[in-house]
Amino acid sequence: MTNNEHLQALLNIMEQLRDPETGCPWDQKQTFASVVPHTLEEVYELADAIEMQDFSDLKGELGDLLFQVVFYAQIAKEKGLFEFSDILETLNEKLIRRHPHVFASTSFKDEQAVHANWEAEKQKERLQKATSMNQQESILDNIPLALPALNRSYKIQKRCANVGFDWSELEPVVAKIHEEIDEVLVEVKRTDLTETTKTSTY
Repeated sequence: MTNNEHLQALLNIMEQLRDPETGCPWDQKQTFASVVPHTLEEVYELADAIEMQDFSDLKGELGDLLFQVVFYAQIAKEKGLFEFSDILETLNEKLIRRHPHVFASTSFKDEQAVHANWEAEKQKERLQKATSMNQQESILDNIPLALPALNRSYKIQKRCANVGFDWSELEPVVAKIHEEIDEVLVEVKRTDLTETTKTSTY
């Protein structure tokens, strides 16, 4: 079988699993939200296979992860939102647009310039999304709330560093911390004063 034939077979299997009359009861009742924990588990299992260099298991883990994508696509198809082909079209367009040095005549002098272009394209995407939703664009847009705290803080720090909110030495960082602490203390004292004034009027 060709790649296309294998992929179509997988899509057919997923559709049959979700069939409201002849499908699997477990698969039938799943939603976008209920599948998420299974997706996260599959990602960790994939990462573990790579970490352990268990390449015989890696093939199966990649298949499990692909199945998650197909699962979401089938649910979306049933809801009339989009189909698997739309996912592929969006991904292909994004990869071509973000790699003009490969798929167009643009050239960059080094890897750092390539990365800068990649980030610029992502920022354009965030701006377009914010505009379409009538919202103000922020450099912190699209950082998933569901990320583990350390991962989320790291991504926030990277985004801020891209716009110059970063230091190469310790002293300015410490000074900034003291500045923020002073601002907190000012607000705390102001709150205490307000509460004292309220109490004295009773």
